[in-house]
Amino acid sequence: MKWLVTGAGGMLGQDTVDELTRRGEQVTALDHAGLDITDPDAVDAVLAGQRPDLVVNCAAYTAVDDAETDEKQALLINGDGPRNLARACAARGARLVHVSTDYVFAGDARSAPYPEDHPTAPRTAYGRTKLAGEQAVLEELPESGAVLRTAWLYGAHGRNFVSTMIALEASRDTVDVVDDQRGQPTWSADVATRIADLGPRIGQNASGVFHATSSGETTWYGLAQEVFRHLGADPGRVRPVGSAAYPRPAPRPAYSALGHARWEQAGLTPIRDWREALAAAFPSLA
Repeated sequence: MKWLVTGAGGMLGQDTVDELTRRGEQVTALDHAGLDITDPDAVDAVLAGQRPDLVVNCAAYTAVDDAETDEKQALLINGDGPRNLARACAARGARLVHVSTDYVFAGDARSAPYPEDHPTAPRTAYGRTKLAGEQAVLEELPESGAVLRTAWLYGAHGRNFVSTMIALEASRDTVDVVDDQRGQPTWSADVATRIADLGPRIGQNASGVFHATSSGETTWYGLAQEVFRHLGADPGRVRPVGSAAYPRPAPRPAYSALGHARWEQAGLTPIRDWREALAAAFPSLA
């Protein structure tokens, strides 16, 4: 099969290209310089030339706080871009895997993780623009498109919370970390594996929304402590604080764990527990 990956210069994009290459797939990797997904003519020309069977959209505006004052630009990338890709895929019979986020939910659940069909209610500009992208893909490709929501990503390619904690452990005696936000730390390589697994099944027994996050849940504080343990450092050097200690323009979800029921319908298993994944990832991070 022929794959085309947009946003291939980012953390998840690089891991996706690496995973597909490892499997022997034919992959075209395009970063922003290679394809601006906000340009419908450019999108159409690339798909006409490459004729991919599957497109994976990892391109996104991810500056959550900046989006609060730059929503128009964020919407252009996160909303219009996916629609351009979906329309070009529909015109050529290609399938599309589009990466989205937990920010499409309100982030105030308490009793259980959000199921895939839970009503969306974004509280940030970033979340609104990502929801627009989801809706575009599902409207244009109801049978041959899939939306993968992920969250709390870390990996070897790019800055992220885990790499920040590794750097701070080496430079500070103590680190204050938020303990009132719960979610699912997720290794980008695990998401890339699920993308590669799911893609060929789209249009057969899989389409719609999937949640590509690790199993289990913790807080940023709990994740930081686990990072310190892997470094052989004292987890007690990590100190819990409330979100008020770090005010941000965009509110962070207090609880955004995602449920994984739909993987079984596609004949696949959810991503492994976050602790197991972090242990596997750590040699490539530290």
